[in-house]
Amino acid sequence: MDVKIDGPLYSGKAKDVLLTDDPEIVAVRFRDDITAGDGERKDTLDMKGYYNSVISAKIFEVLEDAGVPTQYLELREPGCMIARKLEMIPIEVITRNIAAGSIVRRFPFREGQEFRPPLIQMDYKSDEHGDPMLNDDIILALGIATRDELEEIRRITLQINDVLREFLKSRGLILPDFKLEFGRDSDGRIRLGDEVSPDTCRLWDKETGEPLDKDIFRRGEEGVVGAYRRVARMILDDDDIERWKVKL
Repeated sequence: MDVKIDGPLYSGKAKDVLLTDDPEIVAVRFRDDITAGDGERKDTLDMKGYYNSVISAKIFEVLEDAGVPTQYLELREPGCMIARKLEMIPIEVITRNIAAGSIVRRFPFREGQEFRPPLIQMDYKSDEHGDPMLNDDIILALGIATRDELEEIRRITLQINDVLREFLKSRGLILPDFKLEFGRDSDGRIRLGDEVSPDTCRLWDKETGEPLDKDIFRRGEEGVVGAYRRVARMILDDDDIERWKVKL
């Protein structure tokens, strides 16, 4: 896509969103920064953003092929994604297939317990307020989204879960849970935005149960980038590697 990248629009914990010469298109640069504990732990890991970008691009393409509306347009090069500009909705939508992480600490669920049907949890995306859990009444009272938008977000989220679980299973990965963010495009349509990567998903090796995601960093262990590279190797096809010139 022939757009010229201009100045910064927004800088987050691990990505920069940049304006382009098309007012409805942005560029997303994936940085090597990694955080945990609401930003309390920080580090910079060489090539981390590179692998997150190609993993996200592949997953966005899988979802688009399945009819999921996303902001993704193309991966210009590893580390730089071209996307539709969205008005982001400040809700983190967390889908849980298997009990792990904070839900086990906060509720009397057993680690590894399967959820059938999956659980959908919505948190208010606000560092200032500590990302508290939301319900529909609070969302409506805050004016974050309409009731129709919430229904659409849930519908798309369950569709994403079905598509990703099957795709990742076919590549040797289990998807215990993942976080999504949504926004409105210029026509008001709800689309999946942000990224879908080992930063935002728990990914376990199907054979060994080994984590291949940001939990490695949360635990203070080494090997984060190696795990992300391994995920890229598992999900990318040969033609993906060739067209994006991915270094694996």
